Amino acid sequence: MSEIRNELSLTRVINASGKMTILGGSKLSEAVTEAMCDGSQNFYVMSDLMMKSRQWIEMNYNVEAAWIVSSASSGIAQTVAAAIAQDNLDVILNPYAPNVTKRNIVIAKGHIVDYGTSIEVPIRMGGGTIIEAGFANACSKAHFESKITDDTAALLYVKSHHAVQKGMLELEEVVELGKKYKVPVIVDAAAESDLNLYLNKGADAVIYSGTKALEGPTSGVVVGKATFIDVLKLQGQGIGRVMKVGKESIFGLMAALLHFKKSQPATKAMQEAFMAPLLARMNALDGVRAVSVQDGAGRPIYRASIAFTHAKDAIQMTKALQENDPKIYTRDYRKNEGIIEVDLRDVSETELEEIAQAIETLYGGLKK
Repeated sequence: MSEIRNELSLTRVINASGKMTILGGSKLSEAVTEAMCDGSQNFYVMSDLMMKSRQWIEMNYNVEAAWIVSSASSGIAQTVAAAIAQDNLDVILNPYAPNVTKRNIVIAKGHIVDYGTSIEVPIRMGGGTIIEAGFANACSKAHFESKITDDTAALLYVKSHHAVQKGMLELEEVVELGKKYKVPVIVDAAAESDLNLYLNKGADAVIYSGTKALEGPTSGVVVGKATFIDVLKLQGQGIGRVMKVGKESIFGLMAALLHFKKSQPATKAMQEAFMAPLLARMNALDGVRAVSVQDGAGRPIYRASIAFTHAKDAIQMTKALQENDPKIYTRDYRKNEGIIEVDLRDVSETELEEIAQAIETLYGGLKK
């Protein structure tokens, strides 16, 4: 343990919730930390480094254009600002100028998500006026199109487990509308990892978190059409200047991208074999049912879903686990339904045993 970490007296945390910002994102590999160290101990002309890293991503991932940002949230703010300002320096320097009326950002109501803050915050930071389309449980192509006017600057689509999944229009339909009305389509794919998928579907800009599925440092990357990335780059003279990415994060993200490209993701069979002992022990508890479930947004991620007969038990369990030593964070989005999920991507065999023991012990206390 480092001297500083020891002096802070922090309780150890077992991350069974996934790649979550509240827990610091991801564990960094030695290759990533080495790249960050190397990058931090040298000087660069930052504009050269940004352009060279852009070209490196374009070549290695076969994308038309790319730009590194400080986080996915800053990516949302800057892409919105870029859609509004384009290459107009006056608007870049005055993103909230009242004379600029073409600043509407159309988004499905079911895509107004809270990921630690509302997605409305970075949209407004970029100067956007939020125009909600459809309803919380339904948004058709017609609903979306009805909100597009001459003041529409961009269409925003959110690909996330946080977003409503049922009743929503597909990205391809949004892309069709973008082409029809000649407005860019921005995709928030923060927790995704396929840098080609949504770009190949016709999006103008796709935003990824560097510290989630890509397992890099706090950072983000935007891939898109060259014409859009070129105006996004200009935001470095505007709001992008206060969201600048450091040289160490640029090198760390590139190392993470290189590692991710070479790595083989765990298969469904591998994930379920790893969680099997936990499921068996949970199913041995009275009033508990545990099964394997796939990620709600359709990603190839499988988690242990633990359902309690009484919803209050799940609510109390998540609280007790977070107060445990070590602190154990599970996915608790459905705790009001009596369900918690265990994400195993950053859990070791030893930690899996600790999770099982903690739930067994704490549940025994709840049942008294």
